[in-house]
Amino acid sequence: MNDHERSKPSAESNASPLRSPIRPTDLHTPTTADETPVEAPADVPAIDEPMANPQAALDNLREKMEAVANEFAQGKINRAQFNAIYGRYSEQRTIIERLVQRNPNNEAWKHAAAPGHTSFLREHFEARLQFYLVYQHLLAVPLMMGGKQQPNMEQISHVLNGLWNMNNRPKVGLARKEMGGGSWLVLALGEFAVTLAMFMLEPSTMQMNLVRDLHADFERANRSALERGTRSLDRFVFPQRALAEKYS
Repeated sequence: MNDHERSKPSAESNASPLRSPIRPTDLHTPTTADETPVEAPADVPAIDEPMANPQAALDNLREKMEAVANEFAQGKINRAQFNAIYGRYSEQRTIIERLVQRNPNNEAWKHAAAPGHTSFLREHFEARLQFYLVYQHLLAVPLMMGGKQQPNMEQISHVLNGLWNMNNRPKVGLARKEMGGGSWLVLALGEFAVTLAMFMLEPSTMQMNLVRDLHADFERANRSALERGTRSLDRFVFPQRALAEKYS
């Protein structure tokens, strides 16, 4: 769904949507034929070392399981990604142990130790943006909306009414809430406005923090217009558009 821009009737004209942030250039430099290859340090294991014997394969899987646990602890992946990837490594580990226990001389364990599937699981269980909306406080019509799906405006209105009627509402804040049907709402609150981003599957902490940072940049970049209470879209920039490109 293309970005939709809504505002109260005004004599001011709306600007066409601004498109998104510049992508980084490719920093990879191809190696020329006359360059001398750099030897790997002696302590770097050979690529096939995890397949050298069953114990090496088990040790390698254990390292991968620890790495996935660290990724979750650092907020890089969500629970669904962790459970799927960690479960895959755990299953491989169990199969190898059973095969070796039954017949130590049988090399069938190599098939169980073969890499694969985890990249698919990581991508399959990553939270995807359904839509986002940007509201100025206490105004029922969104200043900006975008994403691939149409929001349930009744559901959004219920969330906003709860926010705006909150006693001692914080000046800034970040929240995540399960909305049913596999959808999760991330709410980034600021001094003048709020960004709501709906994801399919639970977003990771890093994804939540991105919503928070984009909203903070929205208020920073548009502070003068927000303080005046203007609704003319040609006075605003919307960093939140990056969400639609990154996680759609």
